[in-house]
Amino acid sequence: MLYRMLACTVPAIALASSGAASQHGDDPLLRPIAADSAARWLTPQEPARIFGNTYLVGFGGLNVGLIRTDAGLVLIDGALPQGVPAIEVNIRRLGFRLRDVKLILSTEPHFDHAGGLAALSRDTGAPVLAGAAAVPVLRQGRTDAEDPQAAWLSPFPAVRKVRAVRPGEKIRLGKTVITAVATPGHTAGSMSWTWRSCEGGRCVDMVFASSLNPISADGWRFTDPAHRATVAAFRRTFTTMRGLPCGILLTPHPEQSGGEAKFRALTTRPAANPFLDPRACRAYADEFAGYLDERLAKERGGTPR
Repeated sequence: MLYRMLACTVPAIALASSGAASQHGDDPLLRPIAADSAARWLTPQEPARIFGNTYLVGFGGLNVGLIRTDAGLVLIDGALPQGVPAIEVNIRRLGFRLRDVKLILSTEPHFDHAGGLAALSRDTGAPVLAGAAAVPVLRQGRTDAEDPQAAWLSPFPAVRKVRAVRPGEKIRLGKTVITAVATPGHTAGSMSWTWRSCEGGRCVDMVFASSLNPISADGWRFTDPAHRATVAAFRRTFTTMRGLPCGILLTPHPEQSGGEAKFRALTTRPAANPFLDPRACRAYADEFAGYLDERLAKERGGTPR
């Protein structure tokens, strides 16, 4: 297989949230960014319960997670700024209130997953929790120059209420415990999140993983000696992901874990939940470890396996 950049290929359709800034006045936290990518990623999707207390309230090309606890709600990621009104509508459609959101978790400080965090934090009053290396990026709304994709990435609204979490830190809200799992590589501050969801007497380990995609802007080389730490971080992350207790995997871009097909199947045949897969995290790590190996071989002029 050849190394490839995973990019969402669902056809663009009109967004309920398009023109969000104009509908809400000139709101600087909702001004659209990355219009071409947004047309692919922000395809409308019905909010849905995935398992137990876990829901998706995002889009066809960008997952936004929601965890219901006995002490409030936890959001995971924020998509793009112009997608925030649709996320908030989806939360309400599930019967929840924005003011019940008590925490927002960030997987990575890239505009496609962090662009809406500032508006969501403002509208809910909830703080954003992120990996330590992601915090300064979120606070300034601009990607670190050392990020492999820095030359490609758009700035996004800066997040004011953000704090760092430690790898392995347990975040408690009511009876729900969410564990921060450091998964650097795609970004230095990438963080995955795990918790338990129960339904009908069955409990499952949930994983909302950060992206593991070894992608870079043109001219950035993983084989450059200056970037050995990034490659090493990816290797550690693949090992971490393979070892996680993992009954259901959700990824920021659903296509990275077959989420698009699983979501369609869930909405048509909910009795047979397609997201239940104890091998999903290992398969996720193995797939992207293969892409990294191919990228390294290509840069060295070798033959991809």
